[in-house]
Amino acid sequence: MKNKAFAVLAALACLLAGTGAFAAQPVEWQTDLQPAATTVMEGIRWFEEYTLWFIIPITILVLLLLIVVVVRFRAGANPTPSKTSHNTAIEIIWTLGPVVVLFFLAIPSFKLLNEELIIPQDVDMTIKATGNQWYWSYEYQGDTEVSFDSYLLKEEGRADAGKEDKAAYPRLLAVDNELVVPVGKTVRLLVTGADVIHAFAMPAFGVKIDAIPGRMNETWFKPEAEGLYYGQCSELCGKDHGFMPIAIRVVSEDQYNAWLQEAANDVGAANKALMASVDNESSDVKVAANSN
Repeated sequence: MKNKAFAVLAALACLLAGTGAFAAQPVEWQTDLQPAATTVMEGIRWFEEYTLWFIIPITILVLLLLIVVVVRFRAGANPTPSKTSHNTAIEIIWTLGPVVVLFFLAIPSFKLLNEELIIPQDVDMTIKATGNQWYWSYEYQGDTEVSFDSYLLKEEGRADAGKEDKAAYPRLLAVDNELVVPVGKTVRLLVTGADVIHAFAMPAFGVKIDAIPGRMNETWFKPEAEGLYYGQCSELCGKDHGFMPIAIRVVSEDQYNAWLQEAANDVGAANKALMASVDNESSDVKVAANSN
């Protein structure tokens, strides 16, 4: 119980802090969505809270109606059942009521879908992500081309990778090579599958898109805060589906440029240099909440 309480308090501390590098990952007993790291995710979180203003009253109304029906129209209280076939007023209410509710849900929903699906024209960089059984391959497209595979970090490899801190690099979520992007830059993400259908999901960015063999899907994100963000494959893809996490490290533009130049020759060395640079700026990695 102490560990669970600590995890919840750590998540709340990160939310209240609002600044600094943090690792977005699941925590025990959480019920809320992951803190937003993009404007799209901010819209998703707002829409969730907005819909509750309709869901909760409707649920309470239906519950009350069921109670009235059970109490008032049970056999003991109403031995002679009514033969009423229709009621014009009630039929108008239960027809127009849902229409009005759906109208208020549809407008912000379509606006949010439009923001998610339309790729901005001013894209800063393009990355291709390929889902494999059971790891991810990344290709940076541009003047400096970088490509590497990203596997689940094995326990015996933590020391060599310098990722022994399980608060920052949790079990079943940490990887050997993170996807590295600069903060405040618009990233166009091309997603496909090499063998079976996978799905690229990054909750903090509001990104979830299928990786289908023979098809190139695309989405985008623009991270607004530096940190380490975790996601997972979200399409059942075989026996090790639960062991192909996604990790994105968001850093400053200078750190990214230095990493990119070194990664063109040696991704492993570039990652270690980047980790050292990040650790120099902040020795603590705060933990943010995330929904499963």
